[in-house]
Amino acid sequence: MNPKIHVLVLNWNGSEYLDNCINSIRENNYSNYDITIIDNNSTDNSLEKIKKFGISFISHPCNYKYAKGYNEAIFNIKNDNSDYYLLLNNDIICDSNLINSFIEGINNYGSNCIMGAKIFDANNKDRIWYAGGKFGFFNFFVSHYGIRKKNNIQYDNDYQTSYVTGCCLLISKENFHKLKGFDENFNMYGEDVDLCIRAQNIGINCYYINKAQLWHYISSSYGGSYSLSKNIRKFNSLFKLILKYPKKLFFNL
Repeated sequence: MNPKIHVLVLNWNGSEYLDNCINSIRENNYSNYDITIIDNNSTDNSLEKIKKFGISFISHPCNYKYAKGYNEAIFNIKNDNSDYYLLLNNDIICDSNLINSFIEGINNYGSNCIMGAKIFDANNKDRIWYAGGKFGFFNFFVSHYGIRKKNNIQYDNDYQTSYVTGCCLLISKENFHKLKGFDENFNMYGEDVDLCIRAQNIGINCYYINKAQLWHYISSSYGGSYSLSKNIRKFNSLFKLILKYPKKLFFNL
């Protein structure tokens, strides 16, 4: 099995991270892939750096943020012969076996699913940031398994999970189009949870793939460290999720 993977990296003012991100993708052990950088009208030297790499890029006329940034790019790709989209933040460093591990996941669980990786905090490399997602009233509505914990055998097996973080999300081209992409009513947070809930509602399951690994400079893809404005956007997105899926988030129904 040798499916075509289209790696799509969303970037906004992430020039300082692009070298590590792109080089780590290029150093992966899987050959049947393409890379496209989607730039959300960066004002730093991101485009100059992307052009130096000589890879495909899409330059948006303004900052479409996460949901529309991906939707506008994916729905307008011409001559797209890929089988899967691998969506990545710009502030990540991939393990060289990342794509091969997802291919193994496809072999194990089939194509009708969404897959996520084991994600470590790049500033605390032995600390997990994401090892699956959970939602519900007693999980503060939306949270990560393993967050801030040291890696241990508890997270060394694949398992079905409630949602996959948009930091690293593998989905078939067919399913992305079937779901009509991300809901653009969400503004940088919650798009991934919403996509996964809609997917599960039509029989597309979500899986955490433990051998697929990368390191994430947390929050850098949104322009820096945590801030009041970002927390406000998070709460707004959470409120939208609660309004849209009250039974799912309160009772997991």
